[in-house]
Amino acid sequence: MERNLSFNLHVLTARLDRAADRILRAEHNVSYSRFVALTLVGELGASTQRTLADYLGVTEPSVSRMTAVLAADGLLDVQPDPAGGHRRRLSLTDEGKQLVASIQQGFEDRLAAFVAQSGVPYEEYAEHTARLLATFGRLEREAGK
Repeated sequence: MERNLSFNLHVLTARLDRAADRILRAEHNVSYSRFVALTLVGELGASTQRTLADYLGVTEPSVSRMTAVLAADGLLDVQPDPAGGHRRRLSLTDEGKQLVASIQQGFEDRLAAFVAQSGVPYEEYAEHTARLLATFGRLEREAGK
């Protein structure tokens, strides 16, 4: 049973990611991975490319290419780090903030409808998801000690 649940979670996550990517490309002309990057920059504040690469689990050169595209699209501001070196500071432009907020609201509405269609009470889903995320956060903090 446990293996089956784990497999089902993997399949569900993959299907949600693909659906999100299709929606974002069709409605906003942005990939899911770029949306995740924008969301992380917005939630982390004025982050560095290195921090973003760590959060995404990708290389700095990969993040550098992604941030260049997002900056060219007017969604991300990339500036030299005042501390010097080759670091780049990242922040969302006003257009980037508006896009992230719009997408998040659209996803929330779609997810609520999807969960309701499944027969799972949305409030319970939201509560359990928050508890799982809090547990992940706690475990990551403990591992970092």
